Amino acid sequence: MLNKYARPQIYFHWLTVLLLIIAYATIELRGLADKGTWQRNAVIITHFSAGFCVLICMVARLYMRSRYITPAITPPVSSWQTGLSHLVHSLLYVLFIVLPVLGLTSRYLRGKEWSLFGLNMPVATIPDPATASTLISWHETLAPLGYWLIGLHALAAIFHHYFLRDNTLRRMMP
Repeated sequence: MLNKYARPQIYFHWLTVLLLIIAYATIELRGLADKGTWQRNAVIITHFSAGFCVLICMVARLYMRSRYITPAITPPVSSWQTGLSHLVHSLLYVLFIVLPVLGLTSRYLRGKEWSLFGLNMPVATIPDPATASTLISWHETLAPLGYWLIGLHALAAIFHHYFLRDNTLRRMMP
């Protein structure tokens, strides 16, 4: 049995971490740049682009989960820990697919110019600002959940590594 995740899984896990840091940092720091400035625009484009990349990474990671065997935790953990782990991982996958979809769809429906990686993206021919506003409201409401889930995930990995002394964290290390 393998004792580590496959290299592509490890690569995409840590790439996702980096992209989430960028996405969350840009949205938290956007207030440092005045509205209408090129700096504010760059921060927003970076946020949208990182979010789009998170979506691509999460879909790729879901595909890889179906293609590769999950390495066993050694020594084995109790069934309640396995269940909780599956719940948190499922919530992470759902959240980090839903958030970019909500954000990108809201931009499209606004009918105003927007871009990813500096490239202009299509906009709805008939804008729907009410739906766009609802979607962005959901995006903004759900986004803080990411902090909690990421924190719980990281704390669990640290707990397993330092207190339970199993291979949970080492399985995902390069």
